[in-house]
Amino acid sequence: MQLTSFTDYGLRALIYMASLPEGELTNITEVTEVYGVSRNHMVKIINQLSRVGLVDAVRGKNGGIRLGKAAEDIRIGDVVRAMEPLALVNCSPQFCHITPSCRLKIALDNAVKAFLHELDNHTLADMVVDNTGLQTLLFMEHPAISVNK
Repeated sequence: MQLTSFTDYGLRALIYMASLPEGELTNITEVTEVYGVSRNHMVKIINQLSRVGLVDAVRGKNGGIRLGKAAEDIRIGDVVRAMEPLALVNCSPQFCHITPSCRLKIALDNAVKAFLHELDNHTLADMVVDNTGLQTLLFMEHPAISVNK
């Protein structure tokens, strides 16, 4: 299974925000600079993450974005569920005439459940806590972006 770039960059944006000091705001421009993704694409991603409560968007002069929940409360499986179209094949009877007797859809459904079950064993905090290599890659290699603003 391959995640869409939408989900991939959503996870990366969350990892970036989880790597900041607790409660610190960032902005979409910083996230796009770190990952080299288009601002337009990241705006859509952040909007989706905000709609599902994973990102807090703070308006105003000193506004920005931050995690909407504690990193230890954000399961990777929940992020994928919120971002990813998880139907691996189109099993609608209008699209496939073998749907009423097909066993493939059951196998694929079981595979998706197993995939998500594994991701549910990991939180966003698991991705960032005691990960100095990640801190170096996110912040030392991007000197214009600092966690000590």
